[in-house]
Amino acid sequence: MPRTILHLDLDAFYCSVEETQNPELIGKPFAVGGKPNERGVVASCSYAARAMGVRSAMPMSRAVQLCRELLIVPGRHKLYGEYSGSVMEKLRDLTPFVEQISIDEAFLDISDIREDPVRLALDLQADIRVDLQLPSSVGIASNKLVAKIATEVGKKSSKRKNEPPFGFTVVPVGEESKFLAPLPADMLWGVGPKTFARLTELGIHTIGDIAAWPEKELVNLFGENGRDLWHHAQGIDNRPIVTEYETKSISQETTFNVDVRDEQTLEKTLREQSSEVARQLRKNDLAGKTVKLKIRWSDFTTLSRQVTLPTSTDNEDEIFHTAVKLMKTVRKPNQAVRLIGVGVSGIGAPVRQLSLWDEGGEKSRKVQDVVDQLQEKYGKDVIHKGE
Repeated sequence: MPRTILHLDLDAFYCSVEETQNPELIGKPFAVGGKPNERGVVASCSYAARAMGVRSAMPMSRAVQLCRELLIVPGRHKLYGEYSGSVMEKLRDLTPFVEQISIDEAFLDISDIREDPVRLALDLQADIRVDLQLPSSVGIASNKLVAKIATEVGKKSSKRKNEPPFGFTVVPVGEESKFLAPLPADMLWGVGPKTFARLTELGIHTIGDIAAWPEKELVNLFGENGRDLWHHAQGIDNRPIVTEYETKSISQETTFNVDVRDEQTLEKTLREQSSEVARQLRKNDLAGKTVKLKIRWSDFTTLSRQVTLPTSTDNEDEIFHTAVKLMKTVRKPNQAVRLIGVGVSGIGAPVRQLSLWDEGGEKSRKVQDVVDQLQEKYGKDVIHKGE
């Protein structure tokens, strides 16, 4: 099955964080970095400064020459780290499959999340904007390579001037090579200045030009890098999400298109989410002791409630019934719900304590193992659990 990879990039991250601390900076040309007389370098610059030619990694002395009214703000890396951590926590609330590639950038594999990827990404963008006052751009595609390029395309094509682009680009499955074809060759991973110069000499200017060349000729010209170039130009990238993050929780959440008041609909959603959380736990040979409910009302007020179980679990029914109990402790009758989610934390290896008289539990687990195998092979909707 095709993957769904989301790439998130925080726009002008250091500057955006500084604007949260000092709103008077919004719309003004400023740069985060060292002083010009101390050989300082621009670490990040606002979009108003970029309009004047200022760029990251530029000597601050040059930046001041280009923009006389440039404001210089000293970096606060501890603060940036805290904001980055808050963003990554939001990403890991969606899925444990997060690959952070820098302080302001990450990939997410959202293939197992049932919610529409576009809606999920738009809500994520809005959530980061509302909760942390940080702008971000997003690319969605079937692999990391195309998702990252999609983000860059979205940022460059934004019609916003002197402000964050809020880029958002989706590349449908099967249209990767078509999307890449007209783009400049140096947007492709692996094409540095030297390779780009050589490609230009050969009359290769776009990614589509690379894709049109025979793979063997590119290998002869560039070695194994030529093979990678050819595959990447076709939109092929099979690299998995690589994370060293120790899974601390697994969760699922759903944002409804229309606020929901019907309790049966809410319980049905919790059942589906509990099933998926339990499936992911079993798939990774994990179990958790704490069940957490997240719920957001129509006015965007968000609550979280959790309970710690006597023993760790990977059982769908136990997670579901616990989540329903938590929901009933916070929700008033007929109260409208915008978002609901369930998660499990306190994760570790499952503990099996089956006795000679626990044949029912053993049979139940064997049945569940068969169900998991069928769903893994044929999709999650092949079997539905009745109430």
